[in-house]
Amino acid sequence: MTDHRISRRRLIGGGVAAGAGAIGATAPAAEAAKRRHKSHVHQADVCVVGAGISGLTAARALRRAGKSVIVLEARDRVGGRCFSRPIRGASDVANMGATFVGPTQTHVLALMQELGIPKFDTYSNGKLLWYEDGKLTPYTGTIPPANNPVAVVQLGEQTLPAIDKMAATVPVDAPWNAPNALAWDSITVDTWAKQNINFTDGQKLFALAVEAVLSMEMQDISFLYFLWYVHQAGGVEPLVNNAGDGSAQDFRVKGGTQLIPIKMARQLGIGKRVLLGQPVRHIAQGRRGVTVTADHATVHAKHVIVAIPPHLTGKIEYTPNVTAQRQQLTQRMPIGSLIKTIAVYPEPFWRAEGLNGQVTSDQGPVKVMFDASPESGTPGVLLGFIDADDARPLDDKPFAARKAAALVSHVRYFGQKAANPIQYIDQVWDREVYTGGCPVGQTPPGVLTEYGPALRAPIGRIHWAGTETATTWIGYMDGGVEAGQRAAQEVLAAL
Repeated sequence: MTDHRISRRRLIGGGVAAGAGAIGATAPAAEAAKRRHKSHVHQADVCVVGAGISGLTAARALRRAGKSVIVLEARDRVGGRCFSRPIRGASDVANMGATFVGPTQTHVLALMQELGIPKFDTYSNGKLLWYEDGKLTPYTGTIPPANNPVAVVQLGEQTLPAIDKMAATVPVDAPWNAPNALAWDSITVDTWAKQNINFTDGQKLFALAVEAVLSMEMQDISFLYFLWYVHQAGGVEPLVNNAGDGSAQDFRVKGGTQLIPIKMARQLGIGKRVLLGQPVRHIAQGRRGVTVTADHATVHAKHVIVAIPPHLTGKIEYTPNVTAQRQQLTQRMPIGSLIKTIAVYPEPFWRAEGLNGQVTSDQGPVKVMFDASPESGTPGVLLGFIDADDARPLDDKPFAARKAAALVSHVRYFGQKAANPIQYIDQVWDREVYTGGCPVGQTPPGVLTEYGPALRAPIGRIHWAGTETATTWIGYMDGGVEAGQRAAQEVLAAL
């Protein structure tokens, strides 16, 4: 068994960056589950719900402080949105969720160093490809060479700097307190773009960038949320720059991103402190502690950290119930739609043609692509993103249909050499019960200013983690680590 696997079943048995899952059920269903299965009772200082990178970070910090911890994970694997699958005939793995690490993501980089997990550079030598209106254009630089060069200039010299300037006024810990919060939270990103980007080509390029980052259409996202997202990442450029240019896509994780939570889970003890196959149904809190009930386990603890996506926290039953503001928030934070594709070839043939495998396109279903080959360079691996409106029509299609649709894009960009990979796999995140999408929960207009303060505010003995609750690099592994550390400190202060 290689170091990056718990077991083959656990590695490939389920569907980014943050908490894994625990999903609620109706009270009768929970009671039926109790009757069918014997429930093991555990005592701990803290119970953590979700064995993703955020929940495991919190549990690890609590253990280091001398506190007893039990982690309940719904899936039969750890990692949540960090999920790796084997590449046939290679020592490396394919990242089906979280994939990249950037130079300013200091929380996850420090964690990787502690765990002894190295990084390596994303391949970025050579030209990128831009596909527009049936034409394929190799290029260098950050912004693709759209048909209208004036639109490209406006985007680079006016639009993106204006967004950075507005984003800088949005507090990363309380975006609802921004000076223009109400105005910005009353419109979508799409509305702002149509009012402020003069050219159709510029609007199209901007929409592609937003969709690639958030896997959601511009008309679905609050402009205030978008500005918050930009600020906590350090500006537009770290989000959209090409790999190798100081972006969030600069580095890859040797052994796969799931290796990070796997190593943390091993340190805690899988089967001892990290219990798999335990969807949490009910959290009851009283004056002296909490009782967390899962399908086959009950944990009595002093505090609980819920480290799963916000929309899933609303499916757990609480006694007494959480605040109305929190309950309303969880109904209003949809997660992006994403299918990630992996196509494996005997070698990265595009490199010999002077290309680095990075693609941006105005035609789907795969509109964004990266070279995801192992550090050794072989086999050749292309990673594709099918986002938002392109993903939903394919979500419920059979595997063969999804594969055929994706490979049409591969051939469009790289010719017939890309038509017959030696391995093709994909991950339909929208169909994952314990995430329901990827990469991150977001807010439409009106949510942050009305319900935002409930995002990370503890409710009695219940604390919230997960990448959505971070103040830096929300939606990335780094945000998950930061949120887990913050939640652990909250609990330690309360204890």
